[in-house]
Amino acid sequence: MEDPASQKEPKNPEKDQENSGLGNYAKYSGIGIQMVIIILITVWGGIKLDKLFLLETPVFTIILSLIGVAAAIYTAIKDFIR
Repeated sequence: MEDPASQKEPKNPEKDQENSGLGNYAKYSGIGIQMVIIILITVWGGIKLDKLFLLETPVFTIILSLIGVAAAIYTAIKDFIR
């Protein structure tokens, strides 16, 4: 007698491809959301620092937004590699 657990159903390649597509969509959507959050936090921090130091030109906003974009790109590339 064969063990019923050893009798596996054949895999459905269409369903695997469908699950893979949803997984990729979730992965890349998460990376995009993460990038937006990083940029928004650094811009918000720059605005707060400019207000704190009473600066007329948005020096901290510009600097921190550029750092935020660089950090967002770095984390996205790091996640793409994985």
